[in-house]
Amino acid sequence: MSKDNIVIREIRPEDNLQMEAVIKACFPEFKIPLKGTAYEDAETPFMYESYQGENEVYYVVANDAEVLGGAGIKQLKDFEGRICELQKMYFSPKVRGKGFGKKLFAKCLEAAKNFGYITCYLESASQLKAAIHIYEDFGFEHRTEPLGNTGHYSCGVWMTKEL
Repeated sequence: MSKDNIVIREIRPEDNLQMEAVIKACFPEFKIPLKGTAYEDAETPFMYESYQGENEVYYVVANDAEVLGGAGIKQLKDFEGRICELQKMYFSPKVRGKGFGKKLFAKCLEAAKNFGYITCYLESASQLKAAIHIYEDFGFEHRTEPLGNTGHYSCGVWMTKEL
């Protein structure tokens, strides 16, 4: 697989099954709990439909018709103010370590700024050390408690960044 054929683009309806598979495959691989995480979110099988509202977007990393990862921006649930959440950033092993995480992350933060958000929030699992390192490199700071009502009670890493 050549890096030249890989693109970052907005999700399409036909990407749903593949993106769900990428997300769910990460949980057993990294020994992340299935309960209280994105694994059991009602929107995970319907990623395209879940990101069609105002001031939200979901991007995928794709090689032609093969979806290899993704991440999205959406208003933080049950939280007042212009705070967005970076959501469901997961990758297939085929593209990890090749710089696409940083590129996708930067694209999401740019979209968040363009939507008018002033703060970006994210939740993660401590097992996802490479992702947390990227978040820290981008200036995200650790919090001692979660924000909003994501339903992800098994995620023990909470971070924010002023945009």
